[in-house]
Amino acid sequence: MALNEQQRHKLKKFIKELGQYKGRHTELVSVYVPQGYELVKIIQHLQQEAGTATNIKDAATRNNVIDALEKMIQHLRLFKKTPDNGLAAFSGNVAAQQGKQDYRVWSIEPPTPLKTRIYRCDKQFVLDLLGEMLDEKEMYGLVVMDRRDAHLALLKGKSIILLAKTHSEVPGKFKAGGQSAARFSRLREESAKDHYKKVGDYMKSQFFGKEGLKGILVGGPGPTKYEFVEGDFIITELKKKIIAIKDLSYTEEFGLQELVDRSEDVLANEQITAEKKIMTKFFDSLAKQPGMAGYGETQVMELIKRGAVETLLLSDELAEEKIEAFESEAGKMGTKIEIISTETREGVQLREIGKVAALLRYEIKEY
Repeated sequence: MALNEQQRHKLKKFIKELGQYKGRHTELVSVYVPQGYELVKIIQHLQQEAGTATNIKDAATRNNVIDALEKMIQHLRLFKKTPDNGLAAFSGNVAAQQGKQDYRVWSIEPPTPLKTRIYRCDKQFVLDLLGEMLDEKEMYGLVVMDRRDAHLALLKGKSIILLAKTHSEVPGKFKAGGQSAARFSRLREESAKDHYKKVGDYMKSQFFGKEGLKGILVGGPGPTKYEFVEGDFIITELKKKIIAIKDLSYTEEFGLQELVDRSEDVLANEQITAEKKIMTKFFDSLAKQPGMAGYGETQVMELIKRGAVETLLLSDELAEEKIEAFESEAGKMGTKIEIISTETREGVQLREIGKVAALLRYEIKEY
């Protein structure tokens, strides 16, 4: 299941915070409790490890490990049961200066189910499993083409990732002197078929067997894309995955973006479409009914405190402390919060107008 932007932001923040800490020895404790696993068994295991840690020769390391385990056990006892998706917990002495003590404990219920049980003492916290959850597992293949060029890419979350591009040897529309019209036409068709075959080969190398590939979108100007899809150039397994063929005005990188824009009907449940939709609604309101929208940190914070904000839009490039301040005030007023990435054009526009915007519950005549 794809993470929504708030889940992604929360997890990235958590990983970034814990990633800054380093132990002097193997004394930082990481515990992953799988979905459905009994916490009491984890606690019993940690108690055994605390007993074993008494054998550590270095006194400072021994004390740090034992104290970290005891803090962890105390923390886990606060939970009546394992959260639905499991639990990742971390503890240790993270004091910046040697000889000082600053024992801290963190835990998070991951946004997707944990399947792996881990207990580890190391010089740093084990964060790989959480980091993997940020990687988009589901994706779409994109093919934009005409008789001259083709570009292949992946749509992962909100990112368009270019994979390959190829240029054909199809002659232009005007034949050279001395060539018969029939021969010239035959040469063009043969070159076009060579081009289609090459694009089909690229699709096989880039998309075939790709884990998480939900579908393939094909687009381009003119009839070329239909000739390609309907011909015998694409292996059956990939042809079955083609879920939309779209008429485009552009090719190359502009065409890839246009293909995504024109495929909103088939991408309706995807993050990129949801984000573009809410930002489009904001800009439409700003243009046509400005009293129903606001932007800028000072103005939006005032509107939140007045209870006027229905949906708060925050750029993921806004400083963390400011995001927390807005989330705190919005929570008091039942305001919905959307974290907007800068991976779309609309997200970049939000960043450029101050990183904070709002859709309002009712029209405000003056601020």
